[in-house]
Amino acid sequence: MAMITPLKRARGLGSAHEGPTHFLKQRLTGASNAVLFAFAVGLIAALAGTDLTTVKATLAHPAVAVALIALIVSMTVHMRIGMQVIIEDYVHGEGAKMLLLLGNTFFAAAIAVISIFAVLKLSFGG
Repeated sequence: MAMITPLKRARGLGSAHEGPTHFLKQRLTGASNAVLFAFAVGLIAALAGTDLTTVKATLAHPAVAVALIALIVSMTVHMRIGMQVIIEDYVHGEGAKMLLLLGNTFFAAAIAVISIFAVLKLSFGG
């Protein structure tokens, strides 16, 4: 028999008080990564061997830029959540855990911002 209160069982919250939020976010971003990554691979395959003008024109299309930005956001969120789970599971010192979690968030945000900037620069013909 589990030593859990009926209220906690009803709410579905674990010891982290977050419930299935991380699990669902990880699965949703994983599914969106699969679809968007397939698009990116298809785009790269379609552009292989073409000239620079064709590549720039294709990347300047708003639908392509939006799909690439969605891929960047989805992948960086997925990466941040995955590393957060690893840090929470394997780092036992509270101070080190907080620093690593903060660093993880800033790293993921920096990767996203730099990548989105690159896509926007290519989109707007920079």
